[in-house]
Amino acid sequence: MIKLEHITKIYGQGQENLCVLEDVNLTLRRGKFTVLLGPSGSGKSTLLNLIAMLDKPTSGKIFVDGQEITALKSESARAKVRLNKMGFVFQFDGLLPEFSLTENVDMPARLRGRPNPKIAQELLEKLGLGAMVHKLPADLSGGEKQRASIARALRNHPPILLADEPTGNLDAARKEQVFKDFAALSREQNLTIVMVTHDVHAADYADDVYRLENRQLVKTN
Repeated sequence: MIKLEHITKIYGQGQENLCVLEDVNLTLRRGKFTVLLGPSGSGKSTLLNLIAMLDKPTSGKIFVDGQEITALKSESARAKVRLNKMGFVFQFDGLLPEFSLTENVDMPARLRGRPNPKIAQELLEKLGLGAMVHKLPADLSGGEKQRASIARALRNHPPILLADEPTGNLDAARKEQVFKDFAALSREQNLTIVMVTHDVHAADYADDVYRLENRQLVKTN
């Protein structure tokens, strides 16, 4: 589903160069939950941003579903791929406080001119939030908000879900629930999930686990 070939990322110029990723090769399998581990500053979020086309590699190629996304010249072309193929979950839930959970989850479809609150509510129910579809984000716990943000990321039925430290603000029990959700979603919906985290416990739920060490990816399972 996702393939990286000889990816190098260097920030800066001249003597101020900082190489974050060096000749990274990676194949992410369709319908699998992949975890990328590493401490802060190791380059794991940079790697995720390259896949999401929010940044560009210094060299190398990236393919998504057979398409070379590093060859896309315009931001509109990149945005189209993101819109049609990718959902995003971040450390902060980003829910709009003035809208109900149903309205928040349905927002991506509304932006495409295809609102359907019923589908949004079905997603919330699948993630255990069926009793809260009409509540505002302020009425939810941190874990519930993050699960709602996962439902929002899935609203347009993307084949890929990219998650950047999605459990960074959660306690141990709520972290575990998110890991379980991702494992179940990858199996049940044939969803390709890529999560970057420093939490080693995520590895217990993943199909494939890699660690970023010295600008290289090392498979650990």
